[in-house]
Parts: sequence; structure tokens; C-alpha cells
Amino acid sequence: MHIKQFYDSGLAQASYAISSNNEIVLIDPARDPEPYLAFARENHAKIIGIIETHPHADFVSSHLELYNRTGAPIYTSKLVGADYPHQPFDEGDSIRIGHHKLSALNTPGHSPDSICVLLTDEDGNEQALFTGDTLFVGDVGRPDLRENVGNMHAKAAELAKAMYLSLRDKIMTLPPHVRVYPAHGAGSLCGKNMSTELESTIGKELKDNPALQEMQEEDFIKFLTADQPFIPKYFMLDVALNRLGAPDLEASLSHVIRTEESEIENTTALIIDARPAGAFKAGHYPQAINIPDGTKFETWVGSIIAPGESFYLLVEQERLANTLLRKLAKIGYESQCKGYLTSFTASKTSPTFDLSSFRKNENAFTIIDIRNDSEVSEGSLFKEAIHIPLPRLRESLPVIPDDKPIVVHCAGGYRSAIGSSIIAPSVGVPVYDLSTAVNEFT
Repeated sequence: MHIKQFYDSGLAQASYAISSNNEIVLIDPARDPEPYLAFARENHAKIIGIIETHPHADFVSSHLELYNRTGAPIYTSKLVGADYPHQPFDEGDSIRIGHHKLSALNTPGHSPDSICVLLTDEDGNEQALFTGDTLFVGDVGRPDLRENVGNMHAKAAELAKAMYLSLRDKIMTLPPHVRVYPAHGAGSLCGKNMSTELESTIGKELKDNPALQEMQEEDFIKFLTADQPFIPKYFMLDVALNRLGAPDLEASLSHVIRTEESEIENTTALIIDARPAGAFKAGHYPQAINIPDGTKFETWVGSIIAPGESFYLLVEQERLANTLLRKLAKIGYESQCKGYLTSFTASKTSPTFDLSSFRKNENAFTIIDIRNDSEVSEGSLFKEAIHIPLPRLRESLPVIPDDKPIVVHCAGGYRSAIGSSIIAPSVGVPVYDLSTAVNEFT
């Protein structure tokens, strides 16, 4: 028996291949099916099953494409109401793989239709638990993502109560040696306090995980529903897309082609400029939003741009277009991209920021703090700053005063480049990006 973890650091998402006797079962595969197919080829093994622990909100799964390419059945809870070919996989159901068995445990909490997958050996001994978004290392899944989407809806408090019971009745009763393999690590927005460790044991989680400590149900509900991170705009789209089954990756990407500048001269569509902030400030389209390529590029695109909103992608080099389109495909946004450009004629520059003038008289500027709520709760950097988290910034433009020049800051400089580019076209005063100079004020 071998367990292979595939980890996408951009979305902090983990998927798994369990192999035994030249057979493989996949759990929660990411959008690109090729790494799993390559793993099967390299090990001269056959993929015999694909398990979805729930309809994921934060990434698009390749389960349907893998089914179409391998014929391996997809297993998921009947509660999902999946619109793709599948076999129900709920409490009492199991799959044989070599001399081992994979059994479903219904564990509602993160979603009403969540399952965990228990691996047992030929003697029936519990070996590992694939926990999906139910249990993470140091955390558990957030309960507030299914109030308005999916086959089953549930309020956050209801799901928090279900999580309390799932943890205590199904998971915390397992032997302490059982390995824990979660679907996410630190940086994911599917929880609030995940560890950087990507696997654990039941015993370790019982000892160290705050959500698994002794507390009454009412206290647990308050604990779990408090201080959850923001919900990106794309999350609802991905739940629906994963219930339906995503189109094949390469076929979907093939529709996004290079566009010439003459084709978009009069466009009203949004332009996402993925170049570094410095290049953007030196020259850009007036209506462009600067979302520089980075480890969280797809998360910020999906947090700022709404599902169904068309855009063009501007990159520095042709080879980067393919990289970024694949990042967009991870959240199902490749279909919203009307094309990409690698060159253009600059028509707008960003004003140069005079840090010394700002230091001398901060009150001469309107300061916009675009950090997350949780960051601001730990303290403001500027007393008179207006706090508008970046994911809500586009919707909040009408409330931003424009009687003074504007300075935008975040915690490190990446988000402020995005925020300043969003605000600038909508106001009649200079908009400055504090950028990495924010570190001088912390």
C-alpha cells in the first residue's frame, strides 16, 4: 500500500492517490488530470476509482474528466445530488483496493454532504483517514459556505452543530495511530487556523487541535463560526461546477487565444494586467486592474472578479499566458477570459509616490487600509485610515472620498498594488500605492 499526496501550494490543496496491487483510487483530484494519469503510468497501475469528499468550493476537480478518460467510477455521497455519472458512497459503502478497503463516513459540518474516507487493512485495522474539508491539521472546516449553494443548503450554526457531532462521534473515536490526510493546508480559505504540516495522526490532533478539545456544543458553535476568513466570489461557482462536472481542461483552454491590441481598442471588458506592479505603474490601460502573477494569483482574481464577468489577460511573455490560464482554470475562470495580450501601447501611468511628503503630513491624504478584517482587528497602522478589505473594494468605490490624494496600503505590498489600480480609474485625485514601504510603519 502506498499513499501519494499531490499538493498545490497556490490553493493550499491536497489530493491523494492510494495504490495497491497495481490499482489506484484517487481522492479529491485537482483540475489538471495529468499528474494522476502520469502516476498511474509510472507505476504500471490502473485507476479503479475516484472519490469526491464533497463539492469543493475553492477549486475545480477533474473527477469527470478522469472518469471520461479512464472509465473509473466516481464515488460521492448521494446527498451531493451530483449531475455526473457516479456511484453513491455513504456510511456502510466501501471499495476494495488490493488487500485494503476504503469506507465512507458521513461527516457533515463543512458541508451537509461531506464524507471522510477510512482506510483499513486486510485484518480490518484502521490505518488512515482522508478527511476532506472536515478535519485539518490544527483546524476543522469552516461551516459557512453552503447557505445559498449546492444540492443541500444549511445555515452556518446548523453545520457547526453537525461538525461537533461528526468530530466526536465519527473521528475522535478512532485509534490514535490513524494517519490523518486532509484536503488543505495553511493558506487555504476553507478554515481559519491550519497548520503548515500536511499530515498528522488522530492522537496528535486530539492533543493539539483546538476544535477537538473538550467543550460544550454551544461553545463549539461559537468557536467555529467566529473569525472565519472572507469568502471569495468564486466559491459559489465552484460548488455548482463540481456538482455538474467540469469540462476537459485542455479543450477548455484551447478556446482562449492570443488577441491583438486592435481587437480591444474599444472594449468595455475588464483587463487583468498580470505584470509586476512596477511595470504596470510605468504604463497600462486606463481600465486595467493590476493583479501581478504570484503564489495567490488565482485566489485574488476569484476574490475580485465575479463569476461570469468577462476579461482580457495581459502578460509580459507568451509563455506566461499558459501558466496563468492554467491557474485561472483551477478556479473555473478560464471560460471568462476572452483572450490574452503580450504587448500593447501604454496610455496611462501611475503617479510617483513621495514617501517623505506622506511622512510629514499623513492628514493630507485619505488612507485606505485594504487588509482583511482579522488583520485590522490586531491593530491599525494609521489612525485615520478607512478600512475596506480588498475583496469588497470594487463594490465600495462610491464611498471612497476624493477630496484628497489617496494612499492605499496592505500588510506587505502585493495587495496594495491591486487596490490602488482598482481605485484610480474611479476618482479624480491621485492614487498612490504605499507598496513595501508599509513595512516602515509596522
